[in-house]
Amino acid sequence: MPQPVPTSQPTLYESLEALPEGVTGEILNGQLYTQSRPSGPHGHVAFRIDRSIGGSYGDGIGGPGGWWIYPEPEVHFVRDTEVAVPDLAGWRRERMPYLPEDQRFEVVPDWVCEILSPSTKRKDRKEKMPLYARYGVQYAWLIDPVVQTLEVYQLNAGTWVEVGRFATADQVVAPPFEAVSFGLDVLWAPRRPVLV
Repeated sequence: MPQPVPTSQPTLYESLEALPEGVTGEILNGQLYTQSRPSGPHGHVAFRIDRSIGGSYGDGIGGPGGWWIYPEPEVHFVRDTEVAVPDLAGWRRERMPYLPEDQRFEVVPDWVCEILSPSTKRKDRKEKMPLYARYGVQYAWLIDPVVQTLEVYQLNAGTWVEVGRFATADQVVAPPFEAVSFGLDVLWAPRRPVLV
């Protein structure tokens, strides 16, 4: 009598690679997380941060240069088993002189930026921040477009220490990008008026 052929389950990374277009996947602490593309205000914040920081630090326009600033990189802390996709990440070029040939960034970023949304806020704080600390990311920014805040963290002996907090229209000068100053209000998309 023929024996049934066992079917193998796809690995978490194979499941991540099979996600439909427009869905982002991350493997955090042995679990696959998925989310759809970001909202308009979320995307606006990412774009504005990239322009505010990326031009000066990535391209050296009006700033020191010396960094790669990259939106939504697939960061492999452990190849194919710990995979995060921060909204933005930055690497000092002396640590990563060249961008990877494929989508896998296997060098730990020096800086990450997460833009909080109601659906991702808990994951960003409870899953991703400890993961970033565990693998030695030195700086993390958390931006909340709803309450219009920026929290700046620096890793100290494996623990995140808040080194700056900005709100609404504050002028931002924050590590690791102290050579650049920008008004926080440039991040916020205009809000649709509430009709009464």
